[in-house]
Amino acid sequence: MDAYTVLIYFLPLGALIAGAAMFTGNLLSIKTKESAHKREAYECGEVIIGDARIQFKVGYYLFALLFVIFDVESLFLFPVARIFRGQVASGLAPHLLLDLAIFVVVLSLGLAYAWRKGALKWD
Repeated sequence: MDAYTVLIYFLPLGALIAGAAMFTGNLLSIKTKESAHKREAYECGEVIIGDARIQFKVGYYLFALLFVIFDVESLFLFPVARIFRGQVASGLAPHLLLDLAIFVVVLSLGLAYAWRKGALKWD
């Protein structure tokens, strides 16, 4: 029961702090008149034309997803290369080199598969 007493005290306190922050923000914010352009989305000064709900080809999503996957995985290579340089002196370099080679081979196989399937074509 002692674990729940802390929750009983801090739940209202958290709600009070959040409510006070919202009230203070509303009190101190700048009030402007309601205009026709106030609730429109701001797109870098461009005039908004048409509806935002259009259909995109699934290929664009797959292309972006593949980019993120390979970009993040390639970022993992930089810390490994940094660690590898320090491990050469301690004798763990062959084990780390094998792990790095497996990682690069799996990454290359994934890229070759996506390339063969045509997922990298921008049509």
